[in-house]
Amino acid sequence: MDVLTLPAEIRQVAAQARRQGRTVALVPTMGFFHAGHVSLMQWARAHADVVLCSLFVNPTQFGPAEDLSSYPRDLERDARLAAEAGVDALFCPEPGTMYAPDHGTWIEVPELAAPLCGATRPIHFRGVCTVVAKLFHLTTPHLAVFGEKDWQQLAIIRRMVRDLDFEVQIVGRPIVREADGLAMSSRNKYLTAEERRAAPHLHAGLQRLQQLVDAGERDAAVLASELRSWYGQHLAVGAEDYISLVHPETLVPASRLEGPTLAAVAWRLGKARLIDNLLLQPHP
Repeated sequence: MDVLTLPAEIRQVAAQARRQGRTVALVPTMGFFHAGHVSLMQWARAHADVVLCSLFVNPTQFGPAEDLSSYPRDLERDARLAAEAGVDALFCPEPGTMYAPDHGTWIEVPELAAPLCGATRPIHFRGVCTVVAKLFHLTTPHLAVFGEKDWQQLAIIRRMVRDLDFEVQIVGRPIVREADGLAMSSRNKYLTAEERRAAPHLHAGLQRLQQLVDAGERDAAVLASELRSWYGQHLAVGAEDYISLVHPETLVPASRLEGPTLAAVAWRLGKARLIDNLLLQPHP
């Protein structure tokens, strides 16, 4: 596996693969890999001739009070895991090679970026869209693979690709969880022992919602209230960021469940801000 640091290098690798008629898959990441990241790479390996993975802690998607400087990093371990997963080239640029000192061009999808995580991270998705667009230009992938844990991010990138006519298929892959249900995240490293014991209740509450839907409940406000009450009983540590039931593509709040509806939650546990979601399926 090649480890590349310059945009010109990854552009050359991708262009050569394209010239050879090979299918290129890109897996964009911020590193500190866990089994969720590895599953994306393995899926890409099974569906493309050439697998490129970017590892870039993108400064433009962090707010001034967020954890850019402390975000966990372990390049040596990440490179080993990527190679074992079948990645052909790992792209690890420095911020100065991705953004000029006077960089002033941004890509935004305001309608989808405003709710959920965007309410408390107002510049986050602007940074995500801009860096992902830059990566798409550099690598011209046929496929780009993202995890569904960041469902809002996935919806925004799909809209960006549609609106700007990027010739890339966006692939969303299921959340990978710990044995107790906690969604895998690089930021789980921040959890104390007590917080880690409590964290699986985030997913358990979402499963409880599906049980209520299976029992016939369709009122979104009732479901949100039930979930908030459930967390009050079972997730005593930390604090709610949001609990929302929304349309899975438009992210517009739902009033009633007329079809698949996304239940999305964010919870602050100490230094960690955990997100999770579940696509609720109402059956006739």
